[in-house]
Amino acid sequence: MGKAREIQKRRQAVRNIYKITKVMQMIATARFQKALKRAKDTRLYAQKLQAMVESILRSPGTLTEVQRHPLFKMRPAKRTALLIVTSNRGLAGGYNSQILRLAMLHIRDLERESPGVDVHVAGKKGAAYFRFARREVRAAYTKLGDSPTYERVAPVARLLMDDYAAGRVDAVKIVYMRFFSAGRQKPFVADVLPPAGFKTPAAGPAGRPDQTRPAKIAAACEFLPDAADILADLLPTLVQAAVFQAFIDAAVSEQIARMVAMSTATENAQTMIRRLSRDYNRARQSQITSELSELMGGVEALK
Repeated sequence: MGKAREIQKRRQAVRNIYKITKVMQMIATARFQKALKRAKDTRLYAQKLQAMVESILRSPGTLTEVQRHPLFKMRPAKRTALLIVTSNRGLAGGYNSQILRLAMLHIRDLERESPGVDVHVAGKKGAAYFRFARREVRAAYTKLGDSPTYERVAPVARLLMDDYAAGRVDAVKIVYMRFFSAGRQKPFVADVLPPAGFKTPAAGPAGRPDQTRPAKIAAACEFLPDAADILADLLPTLVQAAVFQAFIDAAVSEQIARMVAMSTATENAQTMIRRLSRDYNRARQSQITSELSELMGGVEALK
């Protein structure tokens, strides 16, 4: 009787776990749909913003203004700021471990090439990891929430831009889980500063455009205000949008990872319930057979 009772208790515990994982899977699915819509909307905004900046850079006479802007200054990468985006909560499979593994590999590569790395961590899981590793971080952002807003992410981007403009760091990178589709996400290292996605006019001697290289013919445009003022407004906004897009991609990928993890846990719980039910039935059948044998033995003894 004891064995059957123990199996019954264990089966009930697994059933409770099954209910929890099933609910968490449904919650993650709902949050994924909401985060996916945000990711698509913000990506369109960032792409349009980038296209506006590129149109200015392709216009004649903007090379000098571009080179004067503090966010476009190119210099040897002696010190790099690395922002690592992790989650606040667990139960997301290998989501955080993949990001942190890539981050540590990249940190070691940077430290071999440059004297120092300023580590910025977003998410409680990443902060706990670096605290356990006893590694100093420049800043930890643990109160951004599972669905960060632009207002909360903008100060993070401004701090990175201020460090770059002041010369405290020479490059800014982000390590996060990039969202490609519902079936494909991968840890990714993105260059934020200096902007890697733009092709400024190739400069020859004395800062003049290099005529030996082929260039696209751009339509003559007159800017009001001038290109320098427009870039001064657009470039910080573009950097903030790029950082915000990384957080949104990370939020979508996190919900997908949690959805898959809870789906796997639910399936495993179902399998375990079936196995425990089979074991319980066998134990109960063995117990009934033993009781019948004892009863028949007692009847025979009374004859």
